[in-house]
Amino acid sequence: MRIFVYRALVEYYTQFPDAKPALEDWYNKTKEAKWHNFAEMKKSFNSVDAVGNKRFVFNIKGNTYRLVAVVLFVPKYVYIRFIGTHTDYEKIDCSTI
Repeated sequence: MRIFVYRALVEYYTQFPDAKPALEDWYNKTKEAKWHNFAEMKKSFNSVDAVGNKRFVFNIKGNTYRLVAVVLFVPKYVYIRFIGTHTDYEKIDCSTI
């Protein structure tokens, strides 16, 4: 999968260093993935949830953080739309962000 934009991960874990190993793990697994559908994504990340509008929520570091991404399976693109704490996540509409 091609991930847009890695810089968002770096900026986040620069501010929250404890998130770095988990975000790097997510990045590496996602970059190597060749998902064709949600079921295949679920095999890589069993806690991922589909929230509609091609958006998926990933629990990061045991649900300490959340990452929302738009995933387009056909062109193999992942667009990071949000990274934040569980509390920050509850303040957004993840289906439109």
